[in-house]
Amino acid sequence: MPRQPRAGVDERILDAAAALFARHGFEQTSVKALADAVGLSKAGLLHHFPSKEALFEAAWEQSRVICRHVLELVSDMPAGPARERRSVELLTDYALDRPGMVSLLFRSMTAPGEDPQQAQDELLLNEMFVIDPTTELPRAIRIVGALSAMAVLTLLANQEGDKTLWRPLILATCYDALGHREA
Repeated sequence: MPRQPRAGVDERILDAAAALFARHGFEQTSVKALADAVGLSKAGLLHHFPSKEALFEAAWEQSRVICRHVLELVSDMPAGPARERRSVELLTDYALDRPGMVSLLFRSMTAPGEDPQQAQDELLLNEMFVIDPTTELPRAIRIVGALSAMAVLTLLANQEGDKTLWRPLILATCYDALGHREA
């Protein structure tokens, strides 16, 4: 079997690590569990990332790169249902391809205080959906509901293995949560 290029290996490591950090948090995730998740020895994993802290930071940064990329793609769209739908579509596609990364990005909603840059993460999402959660609580709750549903459903789609079948159903669920019926 040909050896994967380092970038491919690092992406696989980052996604698997992000999933474990999202599920268990930093403190409860061991280097051994991280290595086992990607089929490497602890030494092999540490060859790619010098410490658990470095891997954690790299995973968080990669999840932010995804979020910034989605924001960049929708930033020219006016606020409203079309922008929200496009944001959900892009995030869903990322989540179907890299479920760990998106799970980690949304961890700031379920584990406040763990991410030292949590406020920046929240600002990215607020900017993506053009919302001020302090003045638009009902809408903020709908957005969190849509993103939570997307995170859970994309994880299930990845477990079940038929992402093509799941994608339109995930999107319809998210649109409903946002209050936008599917077109």
